[in-house]
Amino acid sequence: MNIYFAAPLFAESEQLYNEMLVGKLREKFPEVTIYLPQEQGDINDKSQYADSKKIALADTNALLASDLLIAVLDGPVIDVGVASEIGVAYQAGIPMVGLYTDSRQQGSNNPEKLTALSEVAESQFPYANLYTIGLIKLNGQVVSSQETLLAACEDFLK
Repeated sequence: MNIYFAAPLFAESEQLYNEMLVGKLREKFPEVTIYLPQEQGDINDKSQYADSKKIALADTNALLASDLLIAVLDGPVIDVGVASEIGVAYQAGIPMVGLYTDSRQQGSNNPEKLTALSEVAESQFPYANLYTIGLIKLNGQVVSSQETLLAACEDFLK
């Protein structure tokens, strides 16, 4: 079983988060091989050189060899590389689990937050591109916590 882990990977905070979460996945599912692009030094050691075609081919080949895509969706917008990987996975029919942990999702039944939606630029909720989210939901699901991600992976691996 192969899992492709799609996530933003250029800031130290992103790399540390990815390492932590992939570490939990590897601990819980030791029989699974997880491809984490930031671990691919030949294309992601930024002190070295890899052109766009080399990067695209390496990551796409790994993605197409995967049985599941996990996509981290957090950030001001979904990372453009992650969105591309979601598109490739959708077209290839690869199941997906998106992780969207933005705390602004909470309070969906709070009347003040709902009323604020009618005021220009006063939304209390986050926005994620609906086309990209739709591609994930057509081939899987979007979850809101690490715990539900681990449970979704466990369900998938059964």
